[in-house]
Amino acid sequence: MSGHSKWANIKIKKGKTDAARGSIFTKIGREIAVAVKAGGADPNSNSKLRDVIAKAKQNNMPNDTITRSIKKASGELNSVNYEAITYEGYGAGGVAVIVETLTDNRNRTAGDVRHLFDKYGGALGQNGCVSFMFNKKGVIIADKAMDEDELMMIALDAGAEDIVADDDVFEIYTQPSDLYAVADKLREAGVNVISAEADMIPDNEVDPGDHLQSVTKLIDMLDELDDVQNVYHNAILPVEEEED
Repeated sequence: MSGHSKWANIKIKKGKTDAARGSIFTKIGREIAVAVKAGGADPNSNSKLRDVIAKAKQNNMPNDTITRSIKKASGELNSVNYEAITYEGYGAGGVAVIVETLTDNRNRTAGDVRHLFDKYGGALGQNGCVSFMFNKKGVIIADKAMDEDELMMIALDAGAEDIVADDDVFEIYTQPSDLYAVADKLREAGVNVISAEADMIPDNEVDPGDHLQSVTKLIDMLDELDDVQNVYHNAILPVEEEED
């Protein structure tokens, strides 16, 4: 996996979770809306909606908020139509960046994303200019409560493709479409699943060097935009050690 660590990225964001919870719920609400529009309001027959609901619960989104989002998207409440648009470009130092958005105003979103790239020394490019450097995977983070060989057998039986041992956790890789099904099977087998998310895994990572501050700021500011669902990059970012 070219040294890529989903767990490292999670630890970088860990201290921001509570402050950003409202924004996280807004983003997941939009994903629910898109899933309902595409496949209906019944998660039993809409696998995409079922996956988004699993993601919502993983992020401690209240059940009544989830239900309200589904009703809103299905027309029982006033609904908004969202369009999925992906932007690609380079940050300072040649770092590749992919920005996935859901928006009800593509002009606003394009302007906001372009402004941040320009402000922090990057440049937007054409679709496809950096995505060829990434592979989309499901990534499950599990703690090291059990032996690696035992976990590997459980994970492979559940449909996982690969397992990587990090310092603190196991990172389990799946096809994106299998992510939540594999995570559920792992939990049923007694594995403590910390997170389960789709990720774009870079073929190679880039050290931003002197541009580290600009790259970090670009990623953080993009992530804070309500229209932005996910920001993927191939930068090597330092992880601050947690205080005891």
